[in-house]
Amino acid sequence: MKSYTPLTSLDDLQYYITPPHDCSYLSRRSARMVFLDPVQRIDTVTLSELSRSGFRRSGDFIYRPECHLCRQCLSARIPVNDFVANSSQKKAWKRNQDLNLKITPTHEAQYHHYELYEKYIRLRHFDGDMFPPNHEQFEKFLVHSCTDSFFLELWQDQQLLSVATCDQLDDGLSAVYTFFEPEESKRSLGVFSILQQIEYVKMLGLDYLYLGYWVPHSAKMNYKIQYSALEVLLDGQWHRLTHHLSEEEVQRLGDSLLTTLPSHLSR
Repeated sequence: MKSYTPLTSLDDLQYYITPPHDCSYLSRRSARMVFLDPVQRIDTVTLSELSRSGFRRSGDFIYRPECHLCRQCLSARIPVNDFVANSSQKKAWKRNQDLNLKITPTHEAQYHHYELYEKYIRLRHFDGDMFPPNHEQFEKFLVHSCTDSFFLELWQDQQLLSVATCDQLDDGLSAVYTFFEPEESKRSLGVFSILQQIEYVKMLGLDYLYLGYWVPHSAKMNYKIQYSALEVLLDGQWHRLTHHLSEEEVQRLGDSLLTTLPSHLSR
């Protein structure tokens, strides 16, 4: 593993880069990650700057893809004051008006949080790299944090139905991971959780909900472009998607990002 120093205003921090490994998003492709030395504790301002530069958090690790011949991991965020719900999102909002919102710091996690997480992974992601779930995995992934993190919970009376792990930023929230009751599929809890996070950012008087990476060639990630008006980090600049992209446009964009060079230099 080699030491790595990005050419940004954050270059006083210590970074490392991993050897190539199988990509989690695209089959038959390799990936590399730049990550912040996990020994370093960071504050909300630093995490916010890192998030605006394309970094994400998983447990104690803050990372960003740095891949050979691929730039498809595009950081995505929703400008909450410009967000306009589509018809399916409006229906999900109406279907869940019987739920109550609760905020819990992640370090106060209880066993009922883990029970829902375990059920979600077993029934929804039994073919993924997080299966089988266990309590240690849950703690390392969602409870341990190098910054201020909390659970945005949705309850129906005494039943916990959804948990979104969020990081507080100085310009909004970063959505780390969401898990929910898999037997309540008619509710569209994943959609409703994002809508609730948008409303929570508005309530805080902040600007953005960061959704993590959108990968154009990964079909399972394309739900993110349903949230207009979406902004993506491309070649170091945030760009707003001005219209809903067709499948052909998504494919063409993904093709253009199969290079390490910015798009205007790779033509």
